Amino acid sequence: MAKRVAIIDIGSNSVRMVIYEKVSRFAFHLLHEAKSKVRISEDAYKHNGALQEAPMQRTFDALSDFIQISDSFKVNKLLCVATSALRDAPNKKDFLQKVKQKLKLNIKIISGEKEAYFGAIACANLLPTQYNALSIDIGGGSTEFAYIDKDNVSHPISLKLGTVRLKELYFDANDMKGAVKYIDEQLQMLPIEKITTLIGIGGTFRAISNAIMKREMYPLNKLHAYEYKRTTLNHFIEELLHTKGNKELKSLFIDSNRYDVIKPGTLILQQVLKKIDASKIVTSGVGVREGVYLSDLLRNSKHKFPHNYNTSVRYIIDSYVQDKQFCNNLNLLSKKIFDLTYKYFNIDYKYRYNLALAAKLYPAGSSVHFYSQNKHTYYLIQSALEYGFSHHDIMLIATLTKYAKNKLPSNTHLQLYKELLPQEEVTKTLSFLLSLSIALLSHRPRNLDFELYFEGSTLHVNSSKKLYLSKEAVAKLVCEHQDFKVLF
Repeated sequence: MAKRVAIIDIGSNSVRMVIYEKVSRFAFHLLHEAKSKVRISEDAYKHNGALQEAPMQRTFDALSDFIQISDSFKVNKLLCVATSALRDAPNKKDFLQKVKQKLKLNIKIISGEKEAYFGAIACANLLPTQYNALSIDIGGGSTEFAYIDKDNVSHPISLKLGTVRLKELYFDANDMKGAVKYIDEQLQMLPIEKITTLIGIGGTFRAISNAIMKREMYPLNKLHAYEYKRTTLNHFIEELLHTKGNKELKSLFIDSNRYDVIKPGTLILQQVLKKIDASKIVTSGVGVREGVYLSDLLRNSKHKFPHNYNTSVRYIIDSYVQDKQFCNNLNLLSKKIFDLTYKYFNIDYKYRYNLALAAKLYPAGSSVHFYSQNKHTYYLIQSALEYGFSHHDIMLIATLTKYAKNKLPSNTHLQLYKELLPQEEVTKTLSFLLSLSIALLSHRPRNLDFELYFEGSTLHVNSSKKLYLSKEAVAKLVCEHQDFKVLF
């Protein structure tokens, strides 16, 4: 597959472009993102779906600039898809031909079912594993749904529900009863199964989740994989739908560019929630664009990553870890120490994965600046460990790397991220185990040159070598379990 790929998504409300760069077979990262609120569907629904001249020209101009941007990044492949507004437009051929002739760009209009599928495979691959989930993508002209169970996607469906569509047909006429009736009629086509999780895709859902995040003073500035309870969403929806004027919307942390379409989208979401029993809400920062990219990247593997593969972990290792042998040794040693001591420390076995991953990624920050390695690794993990992890996992892994080597996590840090971290004693113990692993490898052997066994409260380190630097480093470590000892 091409090293750099640009994806353009022409929606009813906005046109967006992302540029992804591959760093190895399945590992990639976002290189650039651009967006323009062209609202190509403006006034279309009042004219039987026909695109109007001014919105078409805005979209054409944005596409022209997007192509120039992609050229500046020396993109190897450019894919452009269009959804509801163009799909429904009787005069779409005029626009498609103009773009093809003047910009040399081929626009592929995808079906509603394909749009739903692309959004869902992005969620299935790039969110933490979800079971019995329904994805919902509220767009400007349509709303897409699909069922997600682990990495399986099924029942993609598209309904003629959209924020701009409802605004022009009902909200501009202040016909709320008509809007609710229309939404409910459309939702009758949605097959209802047992749902435990609702996954929200698209601008409307992200705007609502972002507002809730700010109101809750959530400690991690990351929208992708942000989770909250259904009751929280229900209360916020009620409050939002009863606002009067933009000033009250602003007080709810709604962005100004969504003032005119946020209520139609929220009403759709409210009516959907009345039909399903999902208790957990998950926000997706990925959608159709990522789905289009993944369908190309994973075209030979049924649109799924290999088992136990994570693209974000691989990206960080490919791009930032210089000595991969040391990285592997540290990962291996941390797991050995955990296996020997987790019962003694009374730690849940599930944290083995977090510790091992923190060990694997710990060296990454040194490629940015050696003397501030921990700080840079911490920031890298918080931001670049993007796909496939819960916020709890991200913060624990990041915290372990921040305090690795010579000190335990500060009380200030533990308090700030209390809702995302395990109990204080668990976090501090895991931090110590990572520091111990690093200390034992102070002499940086190419392969582990010592054996470990645990007896009573003592970890025994046996080696034919003196391990002078390791002994010195271990002696400096702080452990809150005073009975625990390391004996060489």
